[in-house]
Amino acid sequence: YAMSTEETRYYLNGIYLHAAENDGTKVLRAVATDGHQLARADTALPDGAGGMPGVIVPRGAVAEMHTWLTKATGDVEIALSDTHIQFRVGPATMTSKLIDGTFPDYERVIPRDNDKVLRVGQQDFSDAVARVLAVSSERSCPVRVDLDTDRMTISTCDPVLGTATETVNGGRVYYESAPLIIKFQAQYLKNVLAQIAGDVEFRFSDSQAPAVIRDTGDPGALYVLMPMRV
Repeated sequence: YAMSTEETRYYLNGIYLHAAENDGTKVLRAVATDGHQLARADTALPDGAGGMPGVIVPRGAVAEMHTWLTKATGDVEIALSDTHIQFRVGPATMTSKLIDGTFPDYERVIPRDNDKVLRVGQQDFSDAVARVLAVSSERSCPVRVDLDTDRMTISTCDPVLGTATETVNGGRVYYESAPLIIKFQAQYLKNVLAQIAGDVEFRFSDSQAPAVIRDTGDPGALYVLMPMRV
């Protein structure tokens, strides 16, 4: 979902697949970003991948493979050349050109010292966002999140349809830092929440800095989301 669609930044129009390390463990890592949102996912490094170069798999091939993998069982065999990538799933084979470009240093945009922590159930957060967005027809409308001790208030405002507000508390929210107000673009926020199966953990620095988002049920996944100006 975080892949770019801007042709001027063609090197972001896919997923960067490469071997990496996470806390000393070797992993196969996939990264995508469009400059506003970033998604990073790790899995154990498979046999034969230790010396693989970093490659950018184009958006079309990613979409096709995603469709395959929702239906397939068993292992996926991946082969690389300097210019192409090949996937083999059972009797089916797909070959795609790689994007000829340099993926940016994504580690530089992942904050390391965000110290304000919010934990909330994925369903609680998703349901609250969906309800307040009922008053807006704009995918890009801002969703405002007001945080205070163990309390989260979500709101949005539409110039035609009015304002909607919902508060989540009562033991369903953990937040013990200073009060914070931050805004996110609605669709970007929904994109992230749709990936998360466990509880959602946000780490903030302030209302203008990127937020780091984790899935408590998937330690290999990490997301970064740029806020809107408050």
